[in-house]
Amino acid sequence: MNKPHLEFHRVDMSAGWSTPPGYPSGIEQKILAGALDEHRRRGSRTRLLRFAPGVFTTEPFVHEYWEEVYLIEGDLTVGNDAAGQGGESFPAGTYACRPPSAVHGPFKSKGGLSVVRNPLLHRVI
Repeated sequence: MNKPHLEFHRVDMSAGWSTPPGYPSGIEQKILAGALDEHRRRGSRTRLLRFAPGVFTTEPFVHEYWEEVYLIEGDLTVGNDAAGQGGESFPAGTYACRPPSAVHGPFKSKGGLSVVRNPLLHRVI
């Protein structure tokens, strides 16, 4: 599952967004390249993720792949409770790199946000 060779091209930001499975309404992703097969532990994917203002998740996330996240614009709070309260806030221009099995989240955004997210799965033999 390699990513395709893509040279610079304009990305249509008005189409191709969808809510990822298990996420609440108001969180949308746009796949830029690649695919993940979490069951077979293969693949790599680059996607944009955006939160509408006031949206939050209620449970932490854990997955079996490396993940890099860069906050392009907006605000991100990490570690809020199930009611969306509390947590540590981060501004645009911040970055995270997480190894497999790292517990992270829940997440919220007061004013909305856009991030680029690049998970990478390696098959362990």
